[in-house]
Amino acid sequence: MNTAGPADVPARMGLDLTPFRGLRYDPDRVGSLSAVTSPPYDVVVRPDGLHHLESSDPHNIVRLILPQATTPAARNKKAANTLQRWLAEGVLTADSEPGLYVYEQRAGDGMLQRGLIGALRLSEPSQGVVLPHEDVMPHIVADRADLMRATSANLEPLLLTYRGNGSAADATAVIERTAQHPPLLATTTEDGFNHRLWSVTDPEDLTAIQKDLARHQALIADGHHRWATYLRLRAEHPSPSPWDFGLVLLVDTARYPLRVRAIHRLLHHLPVTEALATLGDSFRVRTVQGPLSEALETLSAAAAEGNAFLLAGDGAFHLVDRPSPDLLARTIPADRPEAWRTLDATVLHAALLDHIWRIPDVPEHIAYIHDTAATVAKAERDGATAVLMHPVREEVVRELASRGVTMPRKSTSFGPKPASGLVLRTVER
Repeated sequence: MNTAGPADVPARMGLDLTPFRGLRYDPDRVGSLSAVTSPPYDVVVRPDGLHHLESSDPHNIVRLILPQATTPAARNKKAANTLQRWLAEGVLTADSEPGLYVYEQRAGDGMLQRGLIGALRLSEPSQGVVLPHEDVMPHIVADRADLMRATSANLEPLLLTYRGNGSAADATAVIERTAQHPPLLATTTEDGFNHRLWSVTDPEDLTAIQKDLARHQALIADGHHRWATYLRLRAEHPSPSPWDFGLVLLVDTARYPLRVRAIHRLLHHLPVTEALATLGDSFRVRTVQGPLSEALETLSAAAAEGNAFLLAGDGAFHLVDRPSPDLLARTIPADRPEAWRTLDATVLHAALLDHIWRIPDVPEHIAYIHDTAATVAKAERDGATAVLMHPVREEVVRELASRGVTMPRKSTSFGPKPASGLVLRTVER
């Protein structure tokens, strides 16, 4: 199956989004579409969230994106076998013709996001077409690469953003016109989001989209590790190859702004009392009122004036702010832009994790969790420390990315993220 279009198309200066034959669940073969979807692999909170998804339907996509077995090799083989079995049984079927997919997410609070899912031609950061803004962890890239090799598939789309002019023109015009028609699928997931998907196959519409996107560059909003994985796998396969492309969702944030949330840290082996005791006079420390929502408001107010963190895990909330200028001078690299040196994530990792607490940034010591309440609950249950972060403004992320400056890993959480399991891409010749 050729999933990426003509292999001899020259690389463009801008975004090159190509139609592909999407792989989708047959609704007659599964309990419900909502029961087979999942958040992206790195959002699933293990093990509770994983077990919940596995039990929701025997065909839940989590069995492919987070297969369970005793060894990494066994996990990847299990995912590959599961995918092949679902294809043979007709649980997953390929659409009859290549297309781009309009994807819509709605929430009860009025939030609306629409974008395009397609196979994007890969490019290095130095080419300035797709801009990363975070560093990646090599072991996660290796893990995702092993899984993609085993399955020969892009199992879930990355979230990329670009900035149009805010009008309903070109690609946006096609998106909004398409959304007036009956969708290929519609489902509401347990988080309350309604998801709809359409296929765009008309040659004139596809040309309009591709001509418009060729004028733009994109920012990786979510999926840095999968993008790095795409690049690694492309390097392993002589071009031209279907591995020259990767599955993405592209959203025009001038038309559909994303929400930016923080990603919190869970320090497995550091109790809160010890974390606070080692701060000395390097930070101001205050115990603040709960509940969690009120404590987060206090964090937000403090973050408006400078670096601030909220520590939890002992049944209380501790605001840590106003870092010592001397500490920052000794720990923060001076050869980076001011916007980078003043990031909360920069100060957390350079001053606190590396210098004061001396905690290595490896999974045995630090977990990255998107859900705030889940981070606090796990810290209290395990006797660990939750470090709650304040989100970074999107303008700051874009400014740094455009200058080629990457932020500390897991600095931001853009959303809403695309649900995994609505459309997949096989990587076959």
